[in-house]
Amino acid sequence: MNKYIALLRGINVGGKNRVSMKELKELLEENGFQNVFPYINSGNIIFSSDYADEKFLKEKLESLLLDKFNLQLSLMILSSEELIEAYNHAPSWWGTDNESKHNAIFVMPPITASDAMKEVGEAKPEYEKVDSYGNVIFWSAPIKTFSRTRWSKIVGKPVCNQITIRNANTVKNLVELCRG
Repeated sequence: MNKYIALLRGINVGGKNRVSMKELKELLEENGFQNVFPYINSGNIIFSSDYADEKFLKEKLESLLLDKFNLQLSLMILSSEELIEAYNHAPSWWGTDNESKHNAIFVMPPITASDAMKEVGEAKPEYEKVDSYGNVIFWSAPIKTFSRTRWSKIVGKPVCNQITIRNANTVKNLVELCRG
């Protein structure tokens, strides 16, 4: 049995796309997903499945969300191994400075982290640090100059619909849950 993480994009944000994590857990369990564990209310679901095809799992989850909640959402499925490996390759500066924001930007195939980075443009090294591993972009920026970064202006760019963002604490906790 394989362990996966589903990262749903844009649920329970600002009162929009409301999804009860309890109802979502029940829905997934009723449809063959096992060991379902939603983590916080922002669309992080850890689960197990006998299926080893992430594309199939993504399509199945998208269909369930549409049927049950009438929501057509973007989401990303990755194995627990993929998440742990990316986290283990995070740059040493990521998640360490309390005066900065630290985000993991998960790029949803078919685009790649490289594609997303090209669309956003060169990072401004005086305001932000950016690195990637696989389809995860690690980004940090001081809070006081956050608005001057390229990555803070991603909203409105076409690539914005092909990513989902989690802060460093959420990623760290998801990794720990995957290891447990």
